[in-house]
Amino acid sequence: MEEIRVEANGKIGPIDSSKIPRFAGPATYARLPRLDQAPDAGIKVVGVPFDAGVSYRPGARFGSNHVRESSRLLRPYNPAMDLSPFEAVQVADAGDMAVNPFNINDAIETIQQNALDLTSDGSSLMTIGGDHTIALPLLRAASERAGEPVAMLHFDAHLDTWDTYFGAEYTHGTPFRRAVEEGILDTEAISHVGTRGPLYGKKDLEDDQRFGFGIVTSSDVYYQGVREIVDKLRDRIGNRPLYISVDIDVLDPAHAPGTGTPEAGGITSRELLEILRGMRGMNLVGADLVEVSPAYDHAEMTGIAASHVAYDLVSLMADKRATDQKDS
Repeated sequence: MEEIRVEANGKIGPIDSSKIPRFAGPATYARLPRLDQAPDAGIKVVGVPFDAGVSYRPGARFGSNHVRESSRLLRPYNPAMDLSPFEAVQVADAGDMAVNPFNINDAIETIQQNALDLTSDGSSLMTIGGDHTIALPLLRAASERAGEPVAMLHFDAHLDTWDTYFGAEYTHGTPFRRAVEEGILDTEAISHVGTRGPLYGKKDLEDDQRFGFGIVTSSDVYYQGVREIVDKLRDRIGNRPLYISVDIDVLDPAHAPGTGTPEAGGITSRELLEILRGMRGMNLVGADLVEVSPAYDHAEMTGIAASHVAYDLVSLMADKRATDQKDS
C-alpha cells in the first residue's frame, strides 16, 4: 500500500488520515515515518520492550507497541501549544531496542549504548517502555550527552528510590537511588510529582529527602493547583538540562488501569498534560514514558492517555529545538 503522507516545511509527517484510514497500515508512533525513511530526524521515538525488572504485574514489555496502536488518532497540530511539532522538527519512529529479557545487567548496558548511538547526531530521544528499570541507562546516556548531571522531573505514584528487591540492585523500584549514587542527577533540581499511597516506612521519605528529591504529591496537585505546582517546579529546575520520566501509574487507575502497580488517589490525565505543558521552554534533553501494561488496559484508556503524554513531550522537544534553531 502506498504511504500518502503529510509533508510540510520540508519535513516528512504522518500518514495522511484523510487519504488512508487511521485503522489501516503499520502502526508507527502517531503514524510517523520510520527512521530509515527520515534518517535526519531531530527527534526519535524509540520503544524498549523490557519488563524483567517488575515487582508485581508484568506486561510492560508490550507497552511500546500498545502506545503506538493507541496513537493512531493523534493529529499533527497541537492546539494547547499552538504548534505543529512534526513541521517544526523532523520526528521519526526508530522502532524497538532489542534487549536481553533474561539478564537485567546486560539489558541496561544495551539500552544505554543504544541511547548513545541514537543521539550521536545531536537528536533528542523520546523513549516508550517497558518498565521503569530502563530510566537508569537512559539517564546515564542523557547525562553523558549533556556533559553534566541532569535535572529530573519524575512523574510517578511511587518514589522508585528503594535500595534492593530480593537483593537485586536494578529493578523498576530502584533506578533513581542508583542514579543519585552514580552522580548523574543534579540533586539541587530533582523532584517527584504525583506520589501517593502507603510506603514501607518513614525511612523511605527520609532517604528520599537525603538524596535531594523534592516531593509533589497527588494531594498537592489537588489542593495547590497546576499553576502553582508548575511555578515551583520551574523555579527548582531553572535552565539546567532536564530529563522527564513519566510512569503512567502517576495517573489515577480511573484514567490508567493498564499498569503494573496501580495506586488509588492519583492525578487526572488533564492535570498531567497541563503540568507537562507548563515546562515549555525549558532545556528538555530527553524523556521516557513507562509501565503501560496492555493486558490490564480496559477500553484502551491507558494507551490513549500514554500516547497523548508522549505527544506533548515530543511537542516540548520540538518547540525547544525550533526555538534554538531560530536563535542560532
